[in-house]
Amino acid sequence: MPISTGTVLAPIPVHRKTAARVALFDLPDASAQILTECFRQSGIETVSIGREHITRLQREKFEACVLPLGEAAGSIIELARGSASNSRIIIYGLGGSAQDAMRYSKLCLNAVFHEPLERSAAMKLVRSTRMLVLHEFRRYVRIPVMTEVGIVMTDGARITATSQEISSGGMSLKGTHVPEQGSQVEVSFSLLTLPRVWVRGQVSWKNTNKSFGIRFDSTDERRQRLREWIVAYLEA
Repeated sequence: MPISTGTVLAPIPVHRKTAARVALFDLPDASAQILTECFRQSGIETVSIGREHITRLQREKFEACVLPLGEAAGSIIELARGSASNSRIIIYGLGGSAQDAMRYSKLCLNAVFHEPLERSAAMKLVRSTRMLVLHEFRRYVRIPVMTEVGIVMTDGARITATSQEISSGGMSLKGTHVPEQGSQVEVSFSLLTLPRVWVRGQVSWKNTNKSFGIRFDSTDERRQRLREWIVAYLEA
């Protein structure tokens, strides 16, 4: 019987990409369970972290974090983003009032899960932000981010709104006072490492839920600063 003299090769190891992880920080059990199921269906792992283990937000790498919008939310966001590996972490708020969202807008909340938390609404928000959490930026050209936006009308009137999504071409917002569609405006806002920027634009749409969109003026050269920030944000 012939004897094989060949060398048996070891199987080539399969390297699997580490799943994106979302920290569920100090959430009620019912909310954590719903969000865990929603993120799992989008292929994203969740890690529940109690308040007593808050330093994990600095020591470990997370692609996103969900936290209650309470009095301490600001310090928690700063702690998480204070880590070099989490400087671009996606921040979801849970609950809180419109005033709470505005209070932390300078820290650029990305999105908010409203309470009482409903599975269908939570799933819709997770799916709409999934590409950003998974770092699949080529398919995601709009960045969900909540920041205070000042709007100046042509007659000098000033209103304030909160951004919902932003791109180099425009932004969607929500506010108490909604300008008329077609109105010419100038908006100003800041984004984390981007100092306040001013851009001309036009109200391109509005909905009955007080949300509206602004398309930036393509001839306004000040848009370049925003475009550069978005590129840096996505590549970080």
